[in-house]
Amino acid sequence: MEEEKYYTLTGYKRLDNHFITETMEDYIEMMYRITIKKEEISVKDLSLLLNVRPSSVSKMINKLNNLDIVNFKRYGHISLTDKGRKLGKFYLDRHNILTSFFKKLNKEQFKLEQVEKIEHFVDMVTVYNIKKMMKKKN
Repeated sequence: MEEEKYYTLTGYKRLDNHFITETMEDYIEMMYRITIKKEEISVKDLSLLLNVRPSSVSKMINKLNNLDIVNFKRYGHISLTDKGRKLGKFYLDRHNILTSFFKKLNKEQFKLEQVEKIEHFVDMVTVYNIKKMMKKKN
């Protein structure tokens, strides 16, 4: 059996070759949340909900547009592509599953901040297994 190698957090990120950053995940998740209620998203909506400047939103939207995650026309509305919707659904599901898990685990000491920080480092398999475990315990 081969011995596991340890890396720093940055080292693991390099190995992952992950093109979507944690900040991008937050934007995609929030856009998906918005599209549950309405189809189009505005820069102003994202700016207010994520507590960032509109100029920061515009820069991020351009990056996501280049990755085919959103459709965006300058001074127009933003919409998620099919790829963006799939990612957004996963990110929101992951968020909700981890929120339920930590509420059950930590009860009145639950802090949303913990979910927001941890969710970016949990893979699909772990999220799925937490979901299965939570169903068994209920």
